[in-house]
Amino acid sequence: MESIHAAVHTTELGRHRWQILILSSVGMFVGTMLTTIVAVALPEPEVGIAPSLGLTYSQALWVQAIYPLTMAICFIPVGRLAQKAGLLRFYLLGLAINGCFSVACGLAFSGPFLIAMRCFQASGGAMMSATAMALVTTVFPPQERGRGLGFNAMAGYLGLTVGPPLGGVIVSHVSWHWIFFVSIPLIVGTLIWGWFFLGAERRDRAAANQTTSFRGGARLDLVGTALLAIALTCLMVPLISVPFWGWTSPLTLGLVGGSVVLMAAFVLVELRVHDPVLDLNLVRKNRVFAAGTVAALLNYAAVYGVTLLTAAFLEIVEGVSAGKVGLVLLASPILIVAFSAFFGRLSDRIGQRIPATAGMLLSGAGTMQLGLLSSPAPLWRVIMALCFVGLGMAAFSSPNSSSVMGTVKRTELSLASGFLGTMRTGGQAVSIGLLGAIAASSLGPTGGRVLFLGEKASAAAAETFSGGYRTAMLVAAGLAVVGALVSMVRGPRETPSE
Repeated sequence: MESIHAAVHTTELGRHRWQILILSSVGMFVGTMLTTIVAVALPEPEVGIAPSLGLTYSQALWVQAIYPLTMAICFIPVGRLAQKAGLLRFYLLGLAINGCFSVACGLAFSGPFLIAMRCFQASGGAMMSATAMALVTTVFPPQERGRGLGFNAMAGYLGLTVGPPLGGVIVSHVSWHWIFFVSIPLIVGTLIWGWFFLGAERRDRAAANQTTSFRGGARLDLVGTALLAIALTCLMVPLISVPFWGWTSPLTLGLVGGSVVLMAAFVLVELRVHDPVLDLNLVRKNRVFAAGTVAALLNYAAVYGVTLLTAAFLEIVEGVSAGKVGLVLLASPILIVAFSAFFGRLSDRIGQRIPATAGMLLSGAGTMQLGLLSSPAPLWRVIMALCFVGLGMAAFSSPNSSSVMGTVKRTELSLASGFLGTMRTGGQAVSIGLLGAIAASSLGPTGGRVLFLGEKASAAAAETFSGGYRTAMLVAAGLAVVGALVSMVRGPRETPSE
């Protein structure tokens, strides 16, 4: 397969690979920004989304939760369809859908309407995310792939960084409606720019069809797709809601158990169907792919909830102002943005295993420091720990993505990207569910409301939350170490197959 990728950059799209990289990075930036900007604007007193629309407690939760849930469900089938439609064409379609429903979200007049529009908005986000990495992998030769994916990852983390302060400014000085409108000019400009490359993609695909066994007309496995969607829903809903429901509630246990049964049924169907939505050989027979995707799951499970829980710890336990907390929390994303491209280039030279594994260990060292904080906690120690986490994320993300994407056939790139996206989103849900439940358990039944909806904690609850937070950070460190061990299994160098 390396010979296939080596020839890709001589195609018409490959000759414009830096422009394609910028185009694909816009989607990564917009998608991540829309998650963090909503989290800030939702609970803002008086002028935020929740008070303006009169959202109930459950509606406020689902405004946040429906976006990652929809993306997790859509990633794999969307990735399967993208290869048939054309990666760039599918990416631009996703960008257009995301933009249209962003406008609809900004015009929302009720909680249910906003939740529905967020669902459709996320479907476009899944189309963008499932094709962005595949596009970069397609147009960049192997010796530059890590660099390209590093830039792509940097754009995603830049969105995470920009979202909170931008959301705060918009809600405070204009209106919450504009958090959904602010990305529209960027989306429209990208769509116009991308339109001029569709002809190049069409000609490249025609040439590929003449020289390869590309199966662009494969039918979608509807039964497998439905089973996977329902199984992921049964898994993601309790993971997102466990800080509110509790781990031992009948609802949580029932949905998780149902997810296991449905996933087993999905595997059985995929082993028998002629053209599966997910080729299980990617996991069973490709060690690098399996190790990289599981490592991604563990990485995001370890670090995704750190920012939310550290913000709650600083405000609830340490009494730090929200403005100062926001500045402290910038330590991690700033380092991610600064070093993602560097580690991508480094992985092009020395391979992906060493930087990806070292990144997991750095993240583990950072969360370990947070778990061992003294009381009161010096802010410089918190910042230093978050720097370790940010540097670890930068070292892990693009090398790991390059490793995974470099071991699949060209016709499987968007599927691999979608699978990786599912694991990433699943890890985020596990992080919020597991770490959030551990941290909030000492707060009793109101713990979830304190963490996610901004309700005030009593002095006694603030005192007891400290222990739960430290325990959660130590668990996160353990997950990162396990992820590093999994990352080591991938082998010293990728071994592409034809």
